[in-house]
Amino acid sequence: MSPITTHVLDTSIGKPAAGIAVMLERKGSDWELIASAVTDDDGRVKNLMSPETEFVAGDYRLIFKTESYFRMREIACFFPEIVIVFTISDMQQHYHVPLLLSPFVYSTYRGS
Repeated sequence: MSPITTHVLDTSIGKPAAGIAVMLERKGSDWELIASAVTDDDGRVKNLMSPETEFVAGDYRLIFKTESYFRMREIACFFPEIVIVFTISDMQQHYHVPLLLSPFVYSTYRGS
């Protein structure tokens, strides 16, 4: 399993948000794309990082492309892109970063 995973729940309908493009970037001298995926039917991205991807301490960010998801549902989108920046300090741990989403608000937390 990827050391970084995510899950998107559309709280406006109480269901997983399938089909959202997700990118993972790591901060070096600039942000570098290290992985990308699309949420599955359960709103999850379980295998975001391949085993070959170097997992090191530092700052990372997940970018969720939400505009096309809401367009598909024919709902106006206030947040066309959501960016969550977080710090990895212990490479022995698993980092799960859920996104709770609705058309006009979102929240996140460190999950398990």
